Amino acid sequence: MSLSQPTILIVEDDPEIRRLVRDFLSQEGFVIELAEDGKAMDAVLQRQKPDLIILDLMLPGEDGLAICRRLRTQGTIPILMLTAKSDEIDRVVGLEMGADDYLTKPFSSRELLARARAILRRTRPAAETPDNRRHGFDAFVIDIDARQLATQGGDPVTLTSAEFDLLVAFVQRPRRVLTRDQILDWTHGRSAEPFDRTVDMLISRLRKKLDAASRDSNLITTVRNGGYLFTAHVKQLT
Repeated sequence: MSLSQPTILIVEDDPEIRRLVRDFLSQEGFVIELAEDGKAMDAVLQRQKPDLIILDLMLPGEDGLAICRRLRTQGTIPILMLTAKSDEIDRVVGLEMGADDYLTKPFSSRELLARARAILRRTRPAAETPDNRRHGFDAFVIDIDARQLATQGGDPVTLTSAEFDLLVAFVQRPRRVLTRDQILDWTHGRSAEPFDRTVDMLISRLRKKLDAASRDSNLITTVRNGGYLFTAHVKQLT
């Protein structure tokens, strides 16, 4: 997989939308794989791991939410979910299932491109990483460049790409109150919507995973009318 040409897998049952998205993203320099449903997606995943999956919510057979849940039990490939539903609950459920971002149909090609690029900037390794940014906190060791979190005993902690980005934002700014808008900017960039509930869902999910292996069950605290505070002492590791 070339760092200069990210691969995007589009899982969409509408052939016209598949064609339009494929043509547009191909022109922007992405390598595109197509699948019309979950079965076809699995066939693609058997032969390669894409950098991003653009996943439609409404699919024949296994729907997008079920696919998203299944993918999250298998790995951490970033997922951008497409939904024709405008209700907030559908977006929230998608995020709870592990989607990294969502986009409501109809959408502009430029917005799709912006969101895809924002996710890839957060999740793909840099071309050069001269310094291995490893940090220790509480009962954990985080390797930012390798995008890995483990306990100090070496047991891996599985995080989605969005959860990992959120943790990095905290680890790089410990014991400092971060507003919701700041977290949105650091984890979603300019693609975030003003009233996006992404942060709330990610905070909840990350808290549960950290608490399960932590010495301190209060690593992320809510500051009334302020935001969130990462309470752990963070130290640089060699």
